Amino acid sequence: MLPPLSPPPPPAREGPRGVAVLGSTGSIGRQTLEIASLFPDRLRVHSLASGSDWAGLAEQARAVRPALAVVADPAAGPALADALAGTGIRAASGPEALAEAAALQGVDIVVAAIVGAAGVAPTLAAVEAGRTIALANKETLVVAGALVERAARASGATVIPVDSEHSAIFQCLVGEPAGVVDRLILTASGGPFRARDRGDFDGITPSEALAHPNWSMGAKVTIDCATMMNKGLEVIEARWLFDITPDRIAVLVHPQSIVHSIVEFVDGSAKAQLGVPDMRVPIQYALTWPERWPAPHPRIDWPALGRLDFEPPDLQRFPCLDLAFDALRRGGTAPVTLNAANEVAVARFLREEVRFSDIPRLVEAALASANGRADEVPGLDDLWEADRLARATAAATSPRVSA
Repeated sequence: MLPPLSPPPPPAREGPRGVAVLGSTGSIGRQTLEIASLFPDRLRVHSLASGSDWAGLAEQARAVRPALAVVADPAAGPALADALAGTGIRAASGPEALAEAAALQGVDIVVAAIVGAAGVAPTLAAVEAGRTIALANKETLVVAGALVERAARASGATVIPVDSEHSAIFQCLVGEPAGVVDRLILTASGGPFRARDRGDFDGITPSEALAHPNWSMGAKVTIDCATMMNKGLEVIEARWLFDITPDRIAVLVHPQSIVHSIVEFVDGSAKAQLGVPDMRVPIQYALTWPERWPAPHPRIDWPALGRLDFEPPDLQRFPCLDLAFDALRRGGTAPVTLNAANEVAVARFLREEVRFSDIPRLVEAALASANGRADEVPGLDDLWEADRLARATAAATSPRVSA
């Protein structure tokens, strides 16, 4: 699924690389368009897609002039069509249009940045079309890693990770032969509650959880960072991206977010990729691989850096990370159950229906009720049924009653 780690020189190209941005109005999507604007002669946006923000999508489309703009919500389709009338930009809506945006003629690279399980189907469409996927939707591999791997092998699609941690691992592996990796270490900032007393977690508010100390991201991902579920999902993603067993994946808390991940090799050496916490760097690398193009992104101020700290994660404070490892080891439909229940739990927390400390409880309840087999690769129908059941369980589970 990943490209060769010692890539050949890129083939000669006629014109710029064609880009599709799925999730264009989200954080990763907006930063992708910012990168594209830095290289107008080398990157050309052919299609844009958003979930329901037709107004934001229309504004982006008028600015970058893609051939196709798609809003996933069919109810928003007429408004998007009206907003783009007379521009020459084709407007469309619904799941089939999302898949078309991913596989559109002229698209070389698909930035898959639709948040959550909603991004699985269009990403799979891009994989089946044999495109290069700049993968920012970790849920695609969490939910359907085995299916994506199978489709990529059949179509010849290439998957380049956009998450800063997986991009760091990929960059450390370029040029290394197969079979030399001993362990992958994903770093985590620890979020805003790394040092907060666990007894105070019941009182954490959504606004506190959304105040990440290092990164600027969308609401769902930011809450996942606060619970460390985001790191758990990244562990599952790493298993599929790098074809490695769970026992060879570790997590270290690194509050400065300068070391984005570490690869340990069989001879005892290690490589780390460092940089300021800025998602534009891994986004650009995924768009330009195997090249590096000069860009004005911030550099590390080495004298001011002073120190780099590392510590093991506190699984008592952040049980979501342990739940993710457990789901990965169980296999089958357990990872999709984990992801779906977490999406519901986070949404309920943001609506202030449950406490921050209830999020792992709701996920654990869904995992306990799941009955998928671990000894087989589930099909899409099995995955969506597990997704449905997990969402129902997480929605119906009552918050813990305080003592």
